[in-house]
Amino acid sequence: MSMEITNNYGNYITGYANAAKKTGSTESKNEEEKGVKTSTVELKTSTHGVTKTAQIKTGFSNVNDYSKYLQEKYSYMNTGKTSMSGIPTTVTVSSAFLKKCMNDPEKAKYLEENLEAIPDCAKKTLTSCLGTVTNQTWSIDANGNITATVSGTSDSDGKIARENAERKAKEKKTAEEKAAERRAEKKTAEEKAAKKRAEKAQAEEQIAKTGANEISISATGNGVENVTKSIISAMSTSTGEGVTGFDVKA
Repeated sequence: MSMEITNNYGNYITGYANAAKKTGSTESKNEEEKGVKTSTVELKTSTHGVTKTAQIKTGFSNVNDYSKYLQEKYSYMNTGKTSMSGIPTTVTVSSAFLKKCMNDPEKAKYLEENLEAIPDCAKKTLTSCLGTVTNQTWSIDANGNITATVSGTSDSDGKIARENAERKAKEKKTAEEKAAERRAEKKTAEEKAAKKRAEKAQAEEQIAKTGANEISISATGNGVENVTKSIISAMSTSTGEGVTGFDVKA
C-alpha cells in the first residue's frame, strides 16, 4: 500500500511538473511570438557592491503588457498603498518611463534593479530614522528620476506626544471650568431674576387683596405749621381714602 501511494504521488509530481513545463514553454513561445525577449543580467542590490543574477523581459508591444509583467514580479508597483515592514508604502512608476523601458534592455535593467531594492531600502529607512516613520512613498518619473518621501514624527521616545496630550488635557479642563463658571453665573442671574419676579408678583398680589396704594407727598415752605397745612390740604384733596403715610419736607 505504501509503495502504491508513493508511486501515485511520484506520478502526480511528474505529471504536474510536465504540465507546468509545458505551460511555461507555451507561455514562452507565445511571448516570443509577440517579440518579448528574456535576458539574464546582473542586477545591483541595495547592498553596495553586491549584485544578483536575474532574468528580465523586454520587447513588449504595449505598456499594459509590460506593467502586468512587472506587477507579477513586484506586486507593490502602481497598485496603490501597500505595506513594507509594517509601514504604509506607495510605489509608483511613470507610464512614460515604462514606455521607454519596455523595449530598452538597459533602462529595463535599471528599473528592475531599483524596484527590487525598494523593500530593503524601505526597511533600512525605517530602522535608521531616529523618530517614528508613519508613511513612505517611492516614485519614478518620466526620466527615471527616483524620489523617496518619508513621513513621520521626531518623537522617538514619545515625549512630545505625552506633552501634547497633557497640554490638550489641561486646555480641556480649563475650558470645562470656564464653562462651569458661566453656567453658575447664569444660574445666579436667573435666580436673582426669579426672586425679583416673585417679589413683584407678591407685591401685586398684596395690592390686589387690600386695594391700597402707597403714596408719598412732600411740601416745602416757611415754617413747619405752613408746610403741615400744605400736606394736609394735598392729602385731603387728592388721595381720599387709602393713605398709608406721607413725607414732610420743611
